[in-house]
Formats: sequence, C-alpha cells, structure tokens
Amino acid sequence: MVRLGLVVSQYNKEAPVTHRMADAAREAAAARDAEIVDTIEVPGVYETPLAADRLARREDVQAVAVLGAIITGDTDHDQAIGHAAAQQISRVSLDRDTPVTLGITGPGQSAAEAVERTDKGAEAVDSAIDMVEALA
Repeated sequence: MVRLGLVVSQYNKEAPVTHRMADAAREAAAARDAEIVDTIEVPGVYETPLAADRLARREDVQAVAVLGAIITGDTDHDQAIGHAAAQQISRVSLDRDTPVTLGITGPGQSAAEAVERTDKGAEAVDSAIDMVEALA
C-alpha cells in the first residue's frame, strides 16, 4: 500500500474548488488502495512547497500530492505565484528524493474553469502512486 501526504491550498475554498479537488484525491487514493496518512491545509498555493517539504521528510510518506487552484486576477500576480510554486515543488521532490506531484490548476484560468478542473486532484494522486511504483 502506497502511503501519501496531501497538501491542499485553501485560497479558493469558498468556490469550493480545493475541497472538490481534495475529495477527488481521496477517492483516487481509495480506488488505488493507497492511504493518505496526513493532509496539510495551507492558506494559498505559494505556501504549498513548505508543507510538501515537511511531508516529504516523513518516513511514513512515500509521495506527496499538492493541490490548489490559481485564479486569474487583474494583474500578473497569478503567473508569479504559479511559477514560484511549481519551481519550489519540483525542488522539494529532487531534494528529498520523494515524488511530489503538481495538482495545481492555473494560472490563467477563470473561477469557472477551476471548477471544471477539480479532477486534477485525482490525477495528482494517481501520478504520485505511479511514481512510487516506478521508482520502487
């Protein structure tokens, strides 16, 4: 049984985008007979790398799936957040030698598009499990 950590950004929780993503992730884990041993909720996507790093350090976590949604605003702030988070999440994976998957949608999406992409939570979990199996 693969043991996973889950990081969920709460910034767009009102929409209920990230809650749906987390539900999809949990369903995917159950379908693949994997266990989510811990979930860390963080304020926004920018904060996800630190939480992913904390989970990746744990001996009972084989992979981490990071979930979030970046909605386009009136500035390019969404682009900066998306690039920074993706770069640091990748770094966590390499530094910890632990798969950390990117289940963050956006930047450059509307709130409606984010709702349509909540299945990315399941895809992030599936990718995490696939990576654990591939590297075993």
